[in-house]
Amino acid sequence: VAEMCAEYFQRYRRQTHVTPKSYLSFIAGYKVIYQEKKDEIGLLASRMNTGLEKLIEATESVNELSKELALKEKELAVASKKADQVLAEVTFKAQAAEQVKAQVQKVKDKAQAIVDSIGVDKAAAEVKLEAARPALEEAESALMTIKPAHISTVRKLAKPPHLIMRIMDSVLLLFQRRLDTVTADPERNCAKPSWSEALKLMNSSNFLALLMNFPKDSINGETVELLEPYLTMDDYSFENAKKVCGDVAGLCSWTSAMSFFYTINKEVLPLKANLVKQEARLTAANEDLAGAQAQLDEKQKELDKVKALFDAAMAEKQTLMDDAEACRRKMNNAEALINGLSGEKIRWTEASKTFEAEIQQLVGNVLLATGFLSYSGPFNQDFRSLMLNNWKKEMLHVKIPFSDDLNIISMLVLNTTISEWNLQGLPNDELSVQNGLIVTKASRYPLLIDPQGQGKLWIKNREGNNDLQITSLNQKYFRNHLEDSLSLGRPLLIEDVGEELDPALDNVLEKNFIKSGSTFKVKVGDKEVDVMKGFRLYITTKLGNPAYTPEVSARTSIIDFTVTMKGLEDQLLGIVILTEKQELEAERTHLLEEVTSNKRKMKELEDNLLYRLTSTQGSLVEDETLIEVLRVTKITAEEVSEKLSIAAETEVKINTAREEFRPVASRGSIIYFVIVEMSLVNVMYQTSLKQFLELFDQSMARSQKSPITPKRINNIIEYLTLSVFKYTCRGLYEADKFLFTILLTLKLEMAASRVRPEEFGVFIKGGAALDLNAVEPKPKKWIMDMTWLNLVELSKLPIFSQILSQVNKNDKAWKSWFDEDAPEETQLPDGYSNNLDLFRKLLLVRSWCPDRTVPMARMYVAQALGQEFAEGVILNLELMWDESICRTPLICFLSMGSDPTENIERLAKQKGYKCGSISMGQGQDVHARRLIQLSMAEGRWVLLQNCHLGLDFMDELLDTVLTTENVNEQFRLWLTTEEHPKFPINLLQSSIKFTNEPPMGVKAGLKRTYTGITQEQLDYSNIPMWKPMLYGVAFLHTTVQERRKFGPIGWNIPYEFNQGDLNATIQFIQNHLDDLDLKRGVNWVTVRYMIGEVQYGGRVTDDYDKRLLNTYTRVWFSEVMFSDSFQFYTGYKIPKCKSLDEYRSYIESLPLVDSPECFGLHPNADITYQTNTTNKMLSTIVNIQPKDAGSGGGETRETVVYKLANDMLEKLPADYIPYEVRDRLKKMGILQPLNIFLRQEIDRMQRVIGLVRSTLIDLKLAIDGTIIMSETLRDALE
Repeated sequence: VAEMCAEYFQRYRRQTHVTPKSYLSFIAGYKVIYQEKKDEIGLLASRMNTGLEKLIEATESVNELSKELALKEKELAVASKKADQVLAEVTFKAQAAEQVKAQVQKVKDKAQAIVDSIGVDKAAAEVKLEAARPALEEAESALMTIKPAHISTVRKLAKPPHLIMRIMDSVLLLFQRRLDTVTADPERNCAKPSWSEALKLMNSSNFLALLMNFPKDSINGETVELLEPYLTMDDYSFENAKKVCGDVAGLCSWTSAMSFFYTINKEVLPLKANLVKQEARLTAANEDLAGAQAQLDEKQKELDKVKALFDAAMAEKQTLMDDAEACRRKMNNAEALINGLSGEKIRWTEASKTFEAEIQQLVGNVLLATGFLSYSGPFNQDFRSLMLNNWKKEMLHVKIPFSDDLNIISMLVLNTTISEWNLQGLPNDELSVQNGLIVTKASRYPLLIDPQGQGKLWIKNREGNNDLQITSLNQKYFRNHLEDSLSLGRPLLIEDVGEELDPALDNVLEKNFIKSGSTFKVKVGDKEVDVMKGFRLYITTKLGNPAYTPEVSARTSIIDFTVTMKGLEDQLLGIVILTEKQELEAERTHLLEEVTSNKRKMKELEDNLLYRLTSTQGSLVEDETLIEVLRVTKITAEEVSEKLSIAAETEVKINTAREEFRPVASRGSIIYFVIVEMSLVNVMYQTSLKQFLELFDQSMARSQKSPITPKRINNIIEYLTLSVFKYTCRGLYEADKFLFTILLTLKLEMAASRVRPEEFGVFIKGGAALDLNAVEPKPKKWIMDMTWLNLVELSKLPIFSQILSQVNKNDKAWKSWFDEDAPEETQLPDGYSNNLDLFRKLLLVRSWCPDRTVPMARMYVAQALGQEFAEGVILNLELMWDESICRTPLICFLSMGSDPTENIERLAKQKGYKCGSISMGQGQDVHARRLIQLSMAEGRWVLLQNCHLGLDFMDELLDTVLTTENVNEQFRLWLTTEEHPKFPINLLQSSIKFTNEPPMGVKAGLKRTYTGITQEQLDYSNIPMWKPMLYGVAFLHTTVQERRKFGPIGWNIPYEFNQGDLNATIQFIQNHLDDLDLKRGVNWVTVRYMIGEVQYGGRVTDDYDKRLLNTYTRVWFSEVMFSDSFQFYTGYKIPKCKSLDEYRSYIESLPLVDSPECFGLHPNADITYQTNTTNKMLSTIVNIQPKDAGSGGGETRETVVYKLANDMLEKLPADYIPYEVRDRLKKMGILQPLNIFLRQEIDRMQRVIGLVRSTLIDLKLAIDGTIIMSETLRDALE
């Protein structure tokens, strides 16, 4: 593995480590997995063998059960006969009982008729009596108010009121007491009251009781008739009685109520009399009924005895029938079991034979699986496969048994689990599945190298229902999150770590858990925290190629989760189908879920069946539930198999339909990986997968629709390629834009098989790996050594196999072609012009004329992708602002003369927004924080300049922008920064990136200038000189910037000419023309002076440069510039245009590649520039490719550096010997000034020699892997 780490670094520049702790972890993991797999196989073998034994037992049971069934059937016949005899007797007794029962029923019916009649009469009486109830209740209430004292008071009256005496006469009449002889009352018109008799009644001690218990039924018609004269008198009322005699007045109401009651009761009395007679008849009928019931009970007892005999006989018969049925069922069960498991029996028998071999091979299989889990995480797919193959060869050599067809994924995880991972967001390519396996099975906590966030998304989805806690190392509550997750048993995700981890994690990562009772504790810093079951730790980083120390590698399981081209292609295909064929993707997702569910169900059914077979106690044929499980299993298995079969057919159809759109996904995947490669060119070129997917979605939404699928696919591909190209180029430095363009073109052409890998290798490497002494000697001296080596390498391609002999034979034609100023535009010798396409011509030009490679490559790009790709991208701040949102920062990468501050402030003013700017540096964080909060609330723009000077604030800045609630939609955050290796990747990946450098070429420069000019500016003045002078200033601006690329040949000092110079010059021209006297014309002396000495000349410090600038103004800015014949250079005129579109159209017609003469330089000035540009571009492409990306091979960078180090160490002078130096200086005069200076120089030289020697020795040791490659040594290696 250590050797693989070194080789991996050589090929891919990715640092990995293997340490003794890794080995110890590997051994510990081996023991765990070996025991698990051994137990698993042992349990499966035990179950299968037990199941097979049970099946054999079931077969033997069938014969025994058939004999037992015959005997049971004989016993059943005897019992049936006995039961029939008892049944006859039961029938006879039952008939007799039925007769008696009929007689009893007649008596019952008679009695019931009497009861019903009584009920009717009683109900009628109660209805009538109910009418008198209120009066009676009122009378009784009145009586309740009379107390014995009240009666005593009345009794004592010497001369009671007449009304009282009359009331008492009424009471005497009701009690049917004696009254005095009727005589006329002298006072009233009535009979004289019998007061003496009333006193006698009242003197009775139970007078009130007699009243309360008065027998109302004793009242007759005569009594009521006698009462009539009293009751009808005017003053005979309760109110009058109350006035006269107080509480005794209740007797008045009572007497009236008794009279009223009689009127109702006289109708009820006959009914009551009839009730008495009926009840007497009922009593007689009940006596008859009791006698008949007794006779029936006796008959029932006889019947019950006979029934008991019958039930016993039937029970015996039923028992025999049940036994026979159970026996028959057991036979059927046994047969069903044998038939149902016939397929399983064959499979289990075969499987049981392989268990022993599996146990033997388990040693090697687990060795490979554990090695894979422990060591393969940091490597890519190719190296993982290579490592496994190397291990297998080594195991064969030392005779460790293992399975030839071993699949580590299927060995360690179920297919159903993988399907669940896919549904949770894990890509379904093999590398991603392997990564998922390592995350879940490795013994150490995983650290995911996850620049695209795919792994983090999967973990979030997977642990989403388990209260996943997400944090980061720079989170102020990080320690709290860690302690809470440990003590609560929750998963913890630490996202976006750098190359160093917090020391607080050390004990957790090393699992230094202390057992305390039944729980574990771990020390986090100086605090002990409980470790609960359920705690899982995940760490992710966005760094694409982090250099982790061996300590981090030992403590964690580093896993390279970088998205693969195949994985991304499948994801993009899903997105395309979801947009273009939504129902198809929905059906596919549903199908995946259903297949996963069905496979899981099949596995569960089989496991359950096997478990039931092995766990059943006693005979299988007696276990009804087992047979039912088998039946359900078989039915379900058939249904599931059918569903899986249908699913397989459906999947084929869906995949066929999906594959139609694969070219779109393939194109997207290739483009994305080219963009990712650009981050190796410059660390600032960071584009997140999320940003790319947004562009991908936009391409499908905005590209032209078409019902014809191939046309629609082509539209998406064209739009996608161009939009992503423009988006990416906008964020690249000018020097890297064409590098990206040609790399993108070549990768797309290679994917389309129009360019072969070996041709790509020849293009980027040429003959650099060849030795001039080891190849065929060059035929002519005029051919440069490097050119000949390039041609030798080119001759290895079939189409150029004769190139060496052709050059030898026809060297004059080749030299003539080689000497052309633009050989790419002229005819090639030996008929190559007709035989080669543009790319093969590019290979030829690259081999012969490196300085013409870029112009030829532009022609090739224009043909392969389109003219827009060859011309580059012009920055348009307004469009970029339009596509941004309030939570997306806009970052400008600074370079010489490309500060966008003025342009941003002008755009803000144009759009009506306030723009506050702060130049970052020490102590500016506070002001920036305050300005951002204010601007977010009010919808202003913020411009933070030189952010590379405030890196500590950048992480907080991104967090503020992304998490602050209620951000005004108009808020925009603009940043400018120089390139810095520690600039936060998250901020770069969340931002829109752009550069403000002047584009290369006159055409591109003028396009950019006229992109920033509006029609209103163009129509600023009607003076005919305005538009030509504006164009002249724009051409001058482009020229002075273009000359910078030629180095000292262009300008002795590289000046920072920028947009501000152009704007100031345009403003001056406007002001000058505003004050112009048309008769006198333009004051050219003033114009030339202001341009050459002030606007542009103000920056120029070198006399020769100043002379050059003034020459430009003198030649170009005069009356002659208004004539039709005027040209800046051949083919570069001032167009006569009126509208902005006309100017832009003319600029489009300018040449794509400019001659140096256009800028006043010799044609040869371009050779050095173009050669350097080409060499830098190609060497950069070589450096970012894996070592084996091309066909050339060659020595690794480490090998070259190692040789150089040896060579330098040999040449390095020996150290000065201090005492020899001292002795010689003494002889020369140690105190002489020159000798003192010499002594100081020798000391300094000694330190330099010592440092160089130690660095070279350490560098060799680091390359050998003996010591760690530190940052200092890595810089020396570079």
